[in-house]
Amino acid sequence: MKTRLSIVIALILLSFSGAAQAQSVDAQYRTWLDQSLWPDAKAAGVSRATFDAAFKGVTPNLKLPDLVLPGQKPATPKNQHQAEFGAPGAYFAEKTIGSVQAGGRARASEHARTLRAVEQRFGVPSGIVLAIWGRESGFGRAKIPYDAIEVLSTKAFLSTRKDLFRKETLAALQVLEKGWAAKSDMKSSWAGALGQPQFLPSSLINHAVDMDGDGRRDIWTSVPDTLGSIANYLAHHGWQTGRDWGFEVTLPRSIACSLEGPDRGKSFADWAKLGAKRVSGSAFPAKEMSKEGFLLLPAGTNGPAFIVTPNFYVLKDYNTSDLYALFVGNAADRITAGGSAFKGKWGSVDKLYRSDVAAMQRGLEKQGYDVGGADGLPGYKTRRSIGEWQAKNGMTPTCFPSADLVKAVH
Repeated sequence: MKTRLSIVIALILLSFSGAAQAQSVDAQYRTWLDQSLWPDAKAAGVSRATFDAAFKGVTPNLKLPDLVLPGQKPATPKNQHQAEFGAPGAYFAEKTIGSVQAGGRARASEHARTLRAVEQRFGVPSGIVLAIWGRESGFGRAKIPYDAIEVLSTKAFLSTRKDLFRKETLAALQVLEKGWAAKSDMKSSWAGALGQPQFLPSSLINHAVDMDGDGRRDIWTSVPDTLGSIANYLAHHGWQTGRDWGFEVTLPRSIACSLEGPDRGKSFADWAKLGAKRVSGSAFPAKEMSKEGFLLLPAGTNGPAFIVTPNFYVLKDYNTSDLYALFVGNAADRITAGGSAFKGKWGSVDKLYRSDVAAMQRGLEKQGYDVGGADGLPGYKTRRSIGEWQAKNGMTPTCFPSADLVKAVH
């Protein structure tokens, strides 16, 4: 009986403690709004009426990920959201990419006139635009449930990337001030991305367009504005009209995986001379032969290989994941040309936490390798550094992190 009573008392005290902490955070948040955020919003052209209306009834959403409450220290989360930390093949599940392909082909016909206008104006192929639309919001069908002001301001106040989300909160307030959206319409993902293209507010301001001519940049309900805005984003980030995004290839053993990266490019003609061949059996397009291409091995030697163009890295500007950009490229090919899944097989990878990869990266840095920073993300600089380290130590290069490598590199 005493044990039960003790547990009940402990739970009550914990409840009171949690409520008191929430009240404390709420009070600090309100002070931060008035004393810190409002002066910057005013300087950015936001009226007091818009500011007050935006934050009426808003409190911090403490259920969001990557928050650091007052008095706590930042910690690397155990659960990773990046696709690269799971089995890469799962990202290309046929159910998912097949749905984007089918939905994209249906909408290519339905919105043919708009898509022609978008491609003519921005130079971005309709397949790419449709693939991004499908991936980001299921062609506008996905539920986007969060209050954008709540999400963005919570992250600006409490997240591990306060400066980024402060900038985006101010941009969201400017959107409201311009009248491009009502507060009730400002719905976002848990990460603060808005509308059907899933733009952060600054991207909405910088890249959204009024494609339907109604005087608003409506990325929530207007299909023409959504399609035009996606294309304009890519055009602003350097999309090269008339070029493909890339090609799946087979590689001879003589092409080392450590040659990967956008800073180690060669002409397509040179890659062909080295023995890179398209898996389709066709030659590289004649228009590409004199232009630069880049080796991409997103799973090292344990997955498909690609020679990509600069347009692949434009897709990565939309979402920094290699797998995302490959998904969009493959889905676009399948929408417009009836292509199929990648031929290369995605092998299994070891379950690693971001902290494990970061520790390995620090070990490589100590030995003089440029891993692109010890951020725990296995980007191309990390992958090729692994390959170089493996070759130097008499191993067969795989160019991808593993549990054994984490132990070996220190």
